Formats: sequence, C-alpha cells, structure tokens
Amino acid sequence: MARTVWNSTVGKKAVMAVSGLVMLLYLVAHMIGNLKIFFGAGEFNHYAHWLRTVGEPFMHYEWTLWLIRVVLVVAVIAHAVSAYQLSRRDIKARPSKYVHRKPRASYATRTMRWGGIILALFIVWHLLDLTTGTVHSGGFETGKPYQNVVDTFSTWYGNTIYVVAMIAVGLHIRHGFWSAAQTLGVGSRTRDRALKTTANALALLLTAGFLAVPVGVMTGVVS
Repeated sequence: MARTVWNSTVGKKAVMAVSGLVMLLYLVAHMIGNLKIFFGAGEFNHYAHWLRTVGEPFMHYEWTLWLIRVVLVVAVIAHAVSAYQLSRRDIKARPSKYVHRKPRASYATRTMRWGGIILALFIVWHLLDLTTGTVHSGGFETGKPYQNVVDTFSTWYGNTIYVVAMIAVGLHIRHGFWSAAQTLGVGSRTRDRALKTTANALALLLTAGFLAVPVGVMTGVVS
C-alpha cells in the first residue's frame, strides 16, 4: 500500500505537503530561538546549550537534538525527492512549454523550483558555517554560538547569502502553505481566503524574524 501511494502523483504531493509542514514547524521554533540573540550572549549561548540537554535525564545528552535532526533530514529528503519526481512527471506530460503563462500564476509559484535549489544550497552552507565551522569566518568557537553568529553577519557575503535565502524561504512558504492545505483537503472556497492570508502572514513573519538577526548585527544592536 505504501509503495502504491508513493508511486501515485497524489501520494507524492501528500508527502511534499506533510514534510513541508514538518519543516515549517521547525522554522517557527528556530526563528523564536534565533531572536534570543537580542537578549545578549549569555542568554543565547545558554539556549544553545539547553537544546542539547532537552529530555534529560530520560534522554541522554544531545539525543533529543539528534532525534530532531534525523526527522528534519528525512523531511528534507522526502520533500526534495517528491518535488523532483513530480517535476519530471510534469515535464514528461508536457514536453513543450505553454506558449502563454497562466496569467494568475504568482511570482512565488513560478520560482518554487529555483527557490528549492537555493534553499538546499543554503542549508549546506549554513551547516558548514555555524554547525561544523568548516567555512566559518573569524575563527569558529565551539560552544559560543553568539560569537559565531556575529562573526558570520559581520561579513558582506554572509549577509548576502542569508538575505537571499530568507527571501526564498518567504516565497516558498507563501505558496507552499496554501498548496499543502489544498493537497491535504483542508482548502475550500470558504477557506481559501483565510488560508492565503495565513500563508502571507507566516511568510512575512518568518522572513522578518530571520532577517532581524543579520540586521541587528549590521546596525550594531547585536555585537
């Protein structure tokens, strides 16, 4: 049954919708955590340490964090594979492009694929920058995320990469949230307006929340 569902177009869209919502919940929690940087180095570094001790003593040190990471990796892979396979099916079903684009297709809709690629590349860079420190500028300090974040956003390229990625996040959420609702059968004529309003609000809130950190560093509010 699982294979039959996965092989169907509807099944792949459902996988995309559910995995997308999992990532959306993570983004909301991640944004809230990021904003703790405005309360100072002590508060932000303590929060980062707390993430590694969640669930103790029942869960061992970092077990909960690794569980979250595994769930996110599965969600990202499922989302990306589903998107790629659906895209290939769409191309095969329509080998020649339409002469005219749908007039009501939004910019976010038309850039979903490129946005996904941008976000995939950003995730790799973000992990190498602030998790492993491989491409970090200014000397990566283990256990000092506040200092590492300030280092990253003290560079023009760090800010540029992050701003572009967060704009892509906003566009992706704006279209993806509404699409997921339609796929999961939540949408209807009476609910469409509310769902679109919610999608726009979430996209704006998350984009502004994430961009607040580099803006804070650039303006000297966070230093």
